[in-house]
Amino acid sequence: MFLTNYIKTIFGSIKSLWIGMRRTGYYFTHHKEIITTNYPDVKPVFPERFRGEVVMLHNERNEHRCTGCTTCEIACPNGSIKIVTKFDVMPDGKKKKAIDKFVYHLELCTMCGLCVDACPTNAIIMGNGFEHSVYDRAKLTSVLNKPGSKIMEGVE
Repeated sequence: MFLTNYIKTIFGSIKSLWIGMRRTGYYFTHHKEIITTNYPDVKPVFPERFRGEVVMLHNERNEHRCTGCTTCEIACPNGSIKIVTKFDVMPDGKKKKAIDKFVYHLELCTMCGLCVDACPTNAIIMGNGFEHSVYDRAKLTSVLNKPGSKIMEGVE
């Protein structure tokens, strides 16, 4: 029994090796068929559903839709989003909660998209960025709201 299984495993491995070598030989002899691309020169085209990194949308007046409700932070399964809020004093004297920093830790993100689904104001989306290779891990942490940005009028 043991010897039979051992011999079957050896012949299965040889068959698998032969199939791979046959395919390699075919591509070696048929040069007209291109199966690779020149990556840095030819960028890949991703489908619309591709999940790259979390991006906060801003309009031309540097306004965003984030109210600082922290539902994206709560929905994130591994804590890659941290929202720091502050209280702004309105002209009528009332205090209103506003976003100070939207900190995004790309090194922790699993690109699941739960934060985007949880956002009630559609302030964040999954972007198409995919080139994130860096030597310093600290460069993978970013603040998504731009300096001096504020919330859009009418977003509550």
